[in-house]
Amino acid sequence: MVKNLKRATNLSMAVNIFLFIIKAAAGIMSNSIAVISDAINSLTDIVSSGAIMYSVRLSLKKPDEDHQFGHNAAQPLAVFLVALFTAVVGINLIEASVNRILTPYPTDITAPVYIILIATIITKLILTHYQSSVGKEFKSPALKAGAVDSLNDVLASSLSIVGIVGVQLGFRYLDGIAGILIALFVFRSGYQIAKENIGYLMGKSADKNLILEIANAALKVDGVLGLNELKSHYVGNKFHIEIHIDVAKDSSTETSHNIGIKVQEVVSNLPEINKVFVHIDPV
Repeated sequence: MVKNLKRATNLSMAVNIFLFIIKAAAGIMSNSIAVISDAINSLTDIVSSGAIMYSVRLSLKKPDEDHQFGHNAAQPLAVFLVALFTAVVGINLIEASVNRILTPYPTDITAPVYIILIATIITKLILTHYQSSVGKEFKSPALKAGAVDSLNDVLASSLSIVGIVGVQLGFRYLDGIAGILIALFVFRSGYQIAKENIGYLMGKSADKNLILEIANAALKVDGVLGLNELKSHYVGNKFHIEIHIDVAKDSSTETSHNIGIKVQEVVSNLPEINKVFVHIDPV
């Protein structure tokens, strides 16, 4: 697991650095605000990838004296900060694009610019699929957020092509309009990432399907007569569970304790769960 997560974050960083370099070159060659905006969007991806790399490594650290329940909060916290940074970048891109509409600049669109943008789209489609699959497999909010951002980059690069095609057809204002639309995609990316991760930071409870899965796992343990309370909340990107189980009132303290330990074990084995607290109610 650790090796696959690190490989995914390293690959994302390498791809984003490469795409930023070639898109920045295309922006300089073309003097197109749409292409420049797309390049700046890739720069935000580098910042995002750096935050994701750091947060994934930090979240995988074992609990210590200062963080006794682990470091799972690192991923959603880092991603939320990236979302705020993305919003600031979006505002700056909109300002620059509006200025280009009010005062159009001459552009120089050549074949290499198209090649770079098309190569970006293909590369980002592949990266989106990879990040999404690894993020879902390992329940990583950071990688899933990276997949959302990569998909938005595909749309942004597509808009860049529309903008520069419009300029070549004589519609000079399309360059600035495309820049504004790309900035809106940057905003959209930040909003989607923030929306998904705010639940982690606010301690959102598990959905009904997971609650049912937890309840069924606990009820299968020998000696558990029923459940009378089950609470959950996110701590980082995993859940802490508080569960009250019913056991026979004539059971010995040791027997009741062992039943509780078994419930704790089976529920903890679920991949979404980090910590389980079991309360025993004699009935």
